[in-house]
Amino acid sequence: MLKSTNPTSLLLRIPKLASSVFAGPPSEKTGTASPSKESSSRMSTESVSASTDTSSSIPPPTTQPLLFPTHRKKNPSHQYHPQHHAEGAPRKHTPRMMAFPLGYKEAAHQWWTSLSSRQAEQNVLSFMPHVREATGPSVGARLLDLANTDPFGQRVWRSSMVQLSGKNRALNEFSIEREGEDVDNTLVMLHGYGAGLGFFYKNFEPLTRLPGWKLYALDMLGMGNSSRPPFKVHAKTQKEKIAEAESWFIDALEEWRKIRKLEKFTLMGHSMGGYLAVSYALKYPGHLNKLILVSPVGIPEDPWAVNADMPEPETSTMAAEFTQDQESIVHQTPAGQNAEYVNAKASDKESVASQPNTSTTPPKRPLPGWLVWLWDANVSPFSIVRFAGPLGPRFVSGWTARRFNHLPSPEKQALHDYSYALFRQRGSGEYALPYLLAPGAYARSPVINRIQDVGRQVISPKTETTPEVKEHGFPIVFMYGENDWMDVAGGYAAEEKIKKRIEKELLEEGGAEKENGSVKVVVVRKAGHHLYVDNPEEFNEVVRRELKETMMVNQRRRN
Repeated sequence: MLKSTNPTSLLLRIPKLASSVFAGPPSEKTGTASPSKESSSRMSTESVSASTDTSSSIPPPTTQPLLFPTHRKKNPSHQYHPQHHAEGAPRKHTPRMMAFPLGYKEAAHQWWTSLSSRQAEQNVLSFMPHVREATGPSVGARLLDLANTDPFGQRVWRSSMVQLSGKNRALNEFSIEREGEDVDNTLVMLHGYGAGLGFFYKNFEPLTRLPGWKLYALDMLGMGNSSRPPFKVHAKTQKEKIAEAESWFIDALEEWRKIRKLEKFTLMGHSMGGYLAVSYALKYPGHLNKLILVSPVGIPEDPWAVNADMPEPETSTMAAEFTQDQESIVHQTPAGQNAEYVNAKASDKESVASQPNTSTTPPKRPLPGWLVWLWDANVSPFSIVRFAGPLGPRFVSGWTARRFNHLPSPEKQALHDYSYALFRQRGSGEYALPYLLAPGAYARSPVINRIQDVGRQVISPKTETTPEVKEHGFPIVFMYGENDWMDVAGGYAAEEKIKKRIEKELLEEGGAEKENGSVKVVVVRKAGHHLYVDNPEEFNEVVRRELKETMMVNQRRRN
């Protein structure tokens, strides 16, 4: 499935590959001669990966893609036809964002004087209001200061590296606790692929306003500011490779849980963090009160992704992660399939979710042949940043300028610096990507085929003296943005499978007394894939409601 490639051989091909990514076809809209905003700003994982680790053997874009099936043809509607424009009709020029907004001089300056990843993380966290770092003055003075400045209690945050067993294995941990209160409930947050805990900076303070809660956010092993040991998979079969790659992350999470002596907690994961949260729940049962999956990757099944004997998937909505203008997402009128789902009646949700994507949702686009080749060659999409040297910050700006352009300038700059500081670090956990996902973010072991078993595992088998101890479900929440490139239909399909499992459990003897499972799908308005930063107010309110519900359930159990 995976091939080896010399990463440095691609550096000389960066300009050519980048131009092939960002040079889209002329606009199809009548009266528009210039490239459309969507095609002209195309900055997807394809562009990052392409500029990274390929070789001279990659065919030029005009040839048949290396790993594409030959029986599929490009959609002719994607071609530009001059006759579609009326002769003499005025032609509008749509303003477009530059592919890489950061200039060469500024990029070289940032590369030379760049912040450490630790300092960049601290700068992002400095935008978090009220909560104070648990260092400096005496405890009494600190509590007095907190009482005067924090309207929601006496909260402090800490940042530390939690050492795990083995060589070079440690997790970067951020925590917030309410001083002077007993910890009755715990929330653990996991970020997405290649990201870091700092991206949750708009959620930490609002999610810790509830009494009795402690919050942890972790950088996954090999990502963010956690240690970056070499990533290796030794399994032979595809199924074993998937399990080994998942275990690389979730074994570290379980070891961290034991160190922190957490018996039960609520787990929230975004994107790949959501995918791995499901894997954790299946492998290490008995420790979750609730599972919150925020725009999780890998829900639906794609036959091209799960069958190793077939070519890789040819199209995907993933390009929207790098082409969507976040300001337009946050401020535009709700539209598309996820928005239809928000406004649909309960009786109509199934039909809405099963409909093909509308023209207003992120469309599936053909994946370039070189992207598929690089993906299967296990070339990290962040290698371009590491090998581009002074050009690295410029390439990162192609993502950060779009992803955070709805935020105030100081926050945008801090998030750009933070992203560059993370992306330039030594490759490690990022190399798990092609083992878990096929090109276009299709799971090789789709969550939809496993979700009904989450919360239904045997905790301890039956023995001669003790009965079997088994999970009887727990609440699962799916969250999407209404302009998310992750299709809400995947969450709805998972919801239906979980409901059927609950119905089955209720029919068994004593099922009504034991059953704890529930499921819901929530779509956040004016938000895309990164809904926690696109519309943090609504996102935080939804999560707080879930935490309150968990708190009340736990109180009833204790009483």
